[in-house]
Amino acid sequence: MLPSMKSQQLTAAGGKGSAENAGEEEERLLGGYDREKVPNFKRIHVKVTGMTCAACSNSVELALRSIDGVVEASVALLWNKADVCYNPDLVSDEDIITGIEDSGFEAEILPETSSSHKRTLIGQFTIGGMTCAACVNSVEDILRRLPDVRKAVVSLPTSLGEVEYDPESITKDYIVNVIEDAGFEASFIQSNEQDKLVLGVSGIASETDVHMLETTLPILNGIRQFSFDRALKQLELQYDPEVTNSRMLVDQIESSCFGKVKLLLKNPYTRMVSKDSEESSNTLRLFTTSLFLCVPILFTQFVCPHIPLLYSVILRRCGPLQMGDWLNCILATIIQFFVGKRFYVAAGRALRNGSTNMDVLIVIGTSASYLYSVWALLYGAMTGFWLMSYFESSAMLITFVLFGKYLECLAKGRTSDAIKKLVELAPATAILLIKDKGGKVNGEREIDALLIQPGDILKVIPGSKVPADGVVVWGSSYANESMITGESAPVLKEVDSVVTGGTINLHGLLHIKARHVGANTVLSQIISLVEAAQMSKAPIQKFADFIASIFVPSVVTLGFLTFTGWYVAGLLGGCPEEWLEDNSNYFVFSLMFAIAVVVVACPCALGLATPTAVMVATGVGANNGVLIKGGDALERAGKIKYVVFDKTGTLTQGKPTVTTTNCFSGMDRGEFLKLVASAEAGSEHPLAKAVLEHARHFHFFDQPTSLNSYSWLHDVSNFLAVPGQGIQCIMDGKKILVGNRKLMVDNSVVIPEHAETFVRELEENANAGILVACDNELIGVLGVADPLKREAAVVIEALIKMGVTPVMVTGDNWRTAQAVAKQVGISDVRAEVMPAGKADVISSLQKGGNVVAMVGDGINDSPALAAADVGLAIGAGTDIAIEAADYVLMRSSLEDVITAIDLSRKTFARIRLNYVFACGYNVIAIPLAAGVLFPWMRIRIPPWIAGACMALSSVTVVCSSLLLRRYRKPRLTTLLEITVD
Repeated sequence: MLPSMKSQQLTAAGGKGSAENAGEEEERLLGGYDREKVPNFKRIHVKVTGMTCAACSNSVELALRSIDGVVEASVALLWNKADVCYNPDLVSDEDIITGIEDSGFEAEILPETSSSHKRTLIGQFTIGGMTCAACVNSVEDILRRLPDVRKAVVSLPTSLGEVEYDPESITKDYIVNVIEDAGFEASFIQSNEQDKLVLGVSGIASETDVHMLETTLPILNGIRQFSFDRALKQLELQYDPEVTNSRMLVDQIESSCFGKVKLLLKNPYTRMVSKDSEESSNTLRLFTTSLFLCVPILFTQFVCPHIPLLYSVILRRCGPLQMGDWLNCILATIIQFFVGKRFYVAAGRALRNGSTNMDVLIVIGTSASYLYSVWALLYGAMTGFWLMSYFESSAMLITFVLFGKYLECLAKGRTSDAIKKLVELAPATAILLIKDKGGKVNGEREIDALLIQPGDILKVIPGSKVPADGVVVWGSSYANESMITGESAPVLKEVDSVVTGGTINLHGLLHIKARHVGANTVLSQIISLVEAAQMSKAPIQKFADFIASIFVPSVVTLGFLTFTGWYVAGLLGGCPEEWLEDNSNYFVFSLMFAIAVVVVACPCALGLATPTAVMVATGVGANNGVLIKGGDALERAGKIKYVVFDKTGTLTQGKPTVTTTNCFSGMDRGEFLKLVASAEAGSEHPLAKAVLEHARHFHFFDQPTSLNSYSWLHDVSNFLAVPGQGIQCIMDGKKILVGNRKLMVDNSVVIPEHAETFVRELEENANAGILVACDNELIGVLGVADPLKREAAVVIEALIKMGVTPVMVTGDNWRTAQAVAKQVGISDVRAEVMPAGKADVISSLQKGGNVVAMVGDGINDSPALAAADVGLAIGAGTDIAIEAADYVLMRSSLEDVITAIDLSRKTFARIRLNYVFACGYNVIAIPLAAGVLFPWMRIRIPPWIAGACMALSSVTVVCSSLLLRRYRKPRLTTLLEITVD
């Protein structure tokens, strides 16, 4: 299965120019190196103390990569940890520690995590036979009681369960057996284990073929374990990923079997869809069978008495009973115990597990009607006094329940359409380009897209889908990325542009190099996020779980009280005999009311009210570029009171440019810019990159000089990034300071009045003033502006109209912050806030129980995103920010903040409506079925109509949730029309 939500990482799709940034973000993640390229390596984790910002982590990475023998190094700033892969023949652990300490930080090698933590797997299982929230609670309780299971979550609408377990002491087969022993159907789908393959096998025709396959597998290099299921023709392999990979294995097995055996890598999502289709087909088959058998019963009961010839036939005696009685009894028996067997099985397992569910109510109601009818026939045969039989009630009851179940299967299938559509985005095959030793393409072959490996060169023809995440190495085209980002405009793709699997190549021919494949692609991780969100439970679901735990016993008690009340009233003369039907008595009269009460009650509607709405909402969000990580986040987002915005990259475009240069020392402008750019080259702050780009453009104009080529800059030593202030370094023996006022003041640099006035004017116009000093003397100022996003002001105004208070938090100075806030319409501004201080701002706003959301995009935003009740990460931001957030906005548009809040509010309005209907239905239907209006209005609900009402009530709730599929996100032109409810 897929990783837990907090470990999800996404890389946003990007166009030209984004390849470099994407690569830097990828390298920053632990374990980002390609192991297959390192035949003999050692991997260690190092604790690094003293890092305060991204510049520090960058310095450590550069220091490690400069050590001869280090293959790859990645640094995680938030965890103060470095992950180093190196050749132990060339470098030692001590050399790595020394390299880090020489760069100005403290280092310590961490012990192997495997020695202190057990490895766990997250397995996904299909669970059949669940009908309501009580079944879900029962399965979860059974799984959680297992000693080596850490976590178990079960979803009713998807019929899926996720189990985190220790594979060394418990197996997936054991978990399946435990679920089946509890009376449910279960099968394993997939896990997050990376070294296992499940392959479909075709071409096996005899025992000789099986023997050939089983003798071939042990001699292949890299295979650790295998098992072949002859019934399913399914091969499960466990292999060593350091020795081989999935495509090599498939090719080796097929060639070793002389091409007779063909292998197909099974997609777990396709298997889930087939399971859903199978359940719908089985339910439809049972319903049609029951309906076919019901027709003769109804015909003999209601039609034959009006046709004398047929009526005389069914009245003809055959032994002790009439022909019509024999026919009704036989057909009703088949329906009761063969067609309705599933209800008895489900009720039995529920009672065996100490719980009750809807199946118990169906079994009680139909069995009471059926058994009374059988007793009535036997009583008539023995005494000659014939009572009315009610075979049609039990038969029609089961038929209507099955019809409702079939409609429910169809409706629940529609709720998971989002995942099905996402799965369909991925192409089934890919064209692999085959190169010779010199790197020249000498052929191509079509392969299964699931067998693509990192580093493969793939051919993408016009009109086809991109098979994997990667980078363009040849060609030019436009790509339609709307299915991933929701943005309809085609995106230009040229050499070095990042492409995303599942997007469509529109015009030109492309050659791409695969970077992320399988579960690591953006599309797969989106599917993982949506699926995990649908598996999660919203807090409001606890209400339904509580009701489900007491519902069935309460209904059975009400049924017994109904029977007792009417029967005692009849015996005491409270019920006139004209109320009774022909050949009836007070026992039957009371029993029909009791059966109607038991059957009309429906716990399913309560159990489906929340999860179906959450499923649809998460799918709708994904289609609109808003990924929701769980039902709890969805519920909290609907109650947001404050939205805290980071400034740079969130309210602004994150692409600052130098607008003004003012040199006070008489230095040549070009030399001044070269000096500042040389100092800023070691920083990865957006303002530093803007200065570097401005200087490069000033010197080289549009010549293709890479920013990573620093040969034209001055040499710099003792570089130090000061968080929240700027940088300092030594250049040609002189101390250079580049930053804000605080940096100058802390270093005793005097700011002349004319310079202060110039900086103040810049800040009042929403520009950042960058001061430059040489040997503690101010020599110039640069003005840098980061343009606002075009939709920022409209989104802020719309939030205010929705009753949400916007707050801006930034590390910038107060004048710049207030100027930007004034432009967008934010009145609550918090400026000069350090990254750690953003979380404190969140905490202060949360006082009084307010729900606070944080919108950010960078590493420095991740503590605030985690501290907020709802974290919204801009999709173009860093992977760490996305990991800490509850919502991921795939586009960089602030309109999606409105979409996230609006969708959450509409979803929980729908959930509340579902609960009102589910509770209201039972509150109204149960008293009517009990006959509270019968004495005055002669209104009663026959058992078979009660069954139809019960079946349709859950269908109605699911269909109500499906109405969320019609959701349309508010457009920019209509945002200002949104008002507070």
